[in-house]
Amino acid sequence: MLSNVTTGNAYSDGEEKRGWFVGSFVTPSISPRATSAVEVKWGVHKAGDCRPEWTDPAETTTLSVLISGRFCLQFPDGETVLATQGDYALWLPGIAHFWRAEEDSVVLTVRW
Repeated sequence: MLSNVTTGNAYSDGEEKRGWFVGSFVTPSISPRATSAVEVKWGVHKAGDCRPEWTDPAETTTLSVLISGRFCLQFPDGETVLATQGDYALWLPGIAHFWRAEEDSVVLTVRW
């Protein structure tokens, strides 16, 4: 076992928090994954899954990167579709959004 390295599985570690596996909400608070500096989510979404209402505008910068599938993000001034592995959207604090998975999708999201 590595003494200064934390390992795990993003999917299983985030199951209790809708995919979020690094951030201030991680328990126990002594875990290296518990931090107020960044939040990381491994989002697994079935085709047709959606967040049908606007999020509260986050106080963070957000980056979502498509790992697989096809994923649509809707913003107040339009939408973007993440369709090719590695496609990403980055938005600044104060911007609300909602989303829908057009295909089974995996999306890595980081907020800071």
